[in-house]
Amino acid sequence: MDSFLFKVVIIMLLVVLLGYFNEKVTKITYEISLMLFAIVIGAVLLAAGMIMTGTSAADLLDEIQFVNLEEFLMEGVLCFMLFAGSCHMKIGNFKKHARIIGLLSIGATLLGAVFYGMLFYGASRLLGLSLTLPVCLMFGSITAPTDPIAATSILKKFHLPEQIGFIIEGESLLNDGVGVALFVCFSGLVKAEESKGFFQVMGKELFGAVLVGLVVTAICFPVFSRTKDEARQVFASLLAVSAAYLLCEQLGFSGAIASVVCGVLFSALRDREALQGRKMELEKFDTFWEMLDNLLNSVLYVMLGLSFLRILTMPHVFLLSVVAILCNLIGRSGSVGCMSFFAGVLPDGYDKKNFVKLLTWGGLRGGLSVALAMSTSPMLPETTYHIILGGTYAIVFFTTIIQGLTMKNVYEGIEKSLKA
Repeated sequence: MDSFLFKVVIIMLLVVLLGYFNEKVTKITYEISLMLFAIVIGAVLLAAGMIMTGTSAADLLDEIQFVNLEEFLMEGVLCFMLFAGSCHMKIGNFKKHARIIGLLSIGATLLGAVFYGMLFYGASRLLGLSLTLPVCLMFGSITAPTDPIAATSILKKFHLPEQIGFIIEGESLLNDGVGVALFVCFSGLVKAEESKGFFQVMGKELFGAVLVGLVVTAICFPVFSRTKDEARQVFASLLAVSAAYLLCEQLGFSGAIASVVCGVLFSALRDREALQGRKMELEKFDTFWEMLDNLLNSVLYVMLGLSFLRILTMPHVFLLSVVAILCNLIGRSGSVGCMSFFAGVLPDGYDKKNFVKLLTWGGLRGGLSVALAMSTSPMLPETTYHIILGGTYAIVFFTTIIQGLTMKNVYEGIEKSLKA
């Protein structure tokens, strides 16, 4: 049985049962529990299948991961996840912190990719791996952008200070386009094609996406604001974000950035309508996007957990995973540290040391990194592709589960040091 409905039933069964088990028994952060338990279930199924049927691990993994994660994200739900995370963003707060968010989303992402690429290149030389510098820099661009889905759904549960929490969320929402631009630039070098240059690529990816987001929102928002039917408001927002993403995909722009632009504009324009005294009934709109965000996040983390088992079949998986994780932590802390010197006065009384520590440990990675890693398959030899994919999975697993579970402790330790 390989129908779409059958796949939906299996995924939803895991989402419901694992979520219910966590609610009643383990009581850890919801998204983390879904990924962790999905990994455990996948490992049990893999071991049982190998013992009972004698089938190879690679064949069984294809059966366990029966949904293509890259297609699910890049050609399906990523735009809706990004819109859901940004449509409630307070534009006044963004203006207040525009400088530091810009430094982190652009500067820290660029430096993080370069730092990571150089570190991993050096490590690959020591390990005797035949990885070129452009491949390692491309790997850095895959792992540099932090994940907006993880930031909005996990970090907010730890009740971070309002301004710091907004900066982390704002950075993660805006650095996807920079990461994609870097990926396009470095992958062009890997394919030995004539590169357009980073700033040209970023200009196309970023500014083209912003323009598409502006135009589509300008067309759809008047319907959203003038209709009295709350269901039609939801339909207008769905049309806006899906149309913007599709247009960007056709034109070669960043669909991720266009989705965020639509969400932020919807948030800003509805606030403007309220200030002008035009009352809008938005309860169903807010409820719909909150529920959709929760559903898609849940499905994503289950799929990431099942997909994580792929690295078990890759050679030297433990050593390469440790190297990838260490390079990621060093690259993230170095890039954030460099940008903190240009950030001016930090919010909520934070000094540079504690600010760098918090943002380094709060730099979670997610589905976009995995999707970009999967997209390198046609351009890389199989061994190199497995190194990139395995390292990406390791970083996503470590940042989501290990850093996610310990983020509260790190934050509380920083707060104690600030009060001392």
